[in-house]
Formats: sequence, C-alpha cells, structure tokens
Amino acid sequence: MTYVTGAIAPVPTDARDDYLNHVDQLWQLFQKHGALRMVDCWGVDLPKGKQTDFQGAVDMHDGESVTFSWIEWPDRATADACWANLPEDPAMQDLPAMPFDGSRMISGGFEPIFAGGQDSHAGYVQGFVLAVPEDKRAPYVEMAREGWAMFQRFGAIGMVEAWGQDVPHGKRTDFYRATKAKPGEVIVFSWILWPDRATCDAASASMHQEMQDQPMPDMPFDGMRMFWGGFTTIFDSAA
Repeated sequence: MTYVTGAIAPVPTDARDDYLNHVDQLWQLFQKHGALRMVDCWGVDLPKGKQTDFQGAVDMHDGESVTFSWIEWPDRATADACWANLPEDPAMQDLPAMPFDGSRMISGGFEPIFAGGQDSHAGYVQGFVLAVPEDKRAPYVEMAREGWAMFQRFGAIGMVEAWGQDVPHGKRTDFYRATKAKPGEVIVFSWILWPDRATCDAASASMHQEMQDQPMPDMPFDGMRMFWGGFTTIFDSAA
C-alpha cells in the first residue's frame, strides 16, 4: 500500500442500499483509473466527544449515519491522475446523483507510514482521525509500532497509520476543522482491523484494565482532539 485516499461521509441511514450501489459503481471507475482496492465501512459505534467526533466532522444530521472509507493506489501520481481525468470520463457523467450530501464529505490523500498484520477480511474496523505536529512524525511512528504490539496481543488482525500528503481545505467541512488542527500539524487517518466487534470490545475492556495502574504515556499529539469510532465493513473490492 503506497498511497491512500481516505474519506468520511454522512449518509441517510435509510439510503444504505442506494449508497452501496453508488459505491460499487464508483469502484468500477476507480479501478479503471488505476486504483488497487476500495473499502467502505458503516458507522455502528460513534461516541460523542467533548471536542471532536465523527458526527461533528461531517455536520451529521438526524437520520444520518457516518461512513469511513479508503482507496488504495500504487502511488500518489496514479491517484492524482485519476482525480484529474475522472470528470472527463463519460462513465462519470452517467452516474446517478449521489445518495448523500457530498458537500459535507471530507477526504484527503495520505501516505501509509506504518502497517502491521493484514489489511483484509475484517468484520469490524476502528477508524481514527487526528492531528499530529509535523515534527513529531518519528515518535508517532514509534508509538504506533508499540500500540500495534498491544492491539495484536488482544486480537487485532491489522493496523494502518497514514500521514496526510494532500489534504484540502473545504468550504463546509474538512479534516482540519474536524480535528481543530493547529498551524504546523498534519492530519493522520488510521484504522485497526478486528475479526468482529465482540473481539474489539473485549480487547478495549482488557486494555483499559491493564493500563489502569500504569502512568499515562506521553503522546506526540493532543489526544483530546483525536476522534474514533467503530464501523462494519459493507464493501471491500478485495473480498
């Protein structure tokens, strides 16, 4: 995995089937333009945060759910060429209207800086979005490496951490607003893969118990502005 497009979107809960059909049609286009894989996940456990959360990130309305998705590319050049050429593709013109408010979707391009385990066949995905000082990349990678050792011990099957490379500012929503990013901070888009939600929930309880009597480690970012949630995989082109 060399380059990733990560996205979060608000989708009417009762339009899930229409959304899945839309995702399948988009995958056919992205694949034609060089994408290697596409995964889309549906939010099922999105805790409200004091400062940031998935709901606020996309200005979620009543009756909506949040999706968490990523597209894998062989390199950034292929992804950039796709976005440049896609509007002129006749197949793009034939797509029906999006079954969600695209003006509130947020997306960006990311470079994977850590990957552990396998990145497929997960029944449950924990998605994370945060802002990290650009000069803290090395300690963040080291923290991710240590974190993966613990997550794997409790049953996780994979983990990816991706560092923002091409993350645009939006008119209504974007990753910077979502994380309350400060000057000099980089957006990180990451996920942990679990075989199922039960394993993830049990792991969370065990890790909390294990760390209760330990001092909080120094984190190379402001954890109060990180947000996360649990998602079920509803589309995986590699499945």
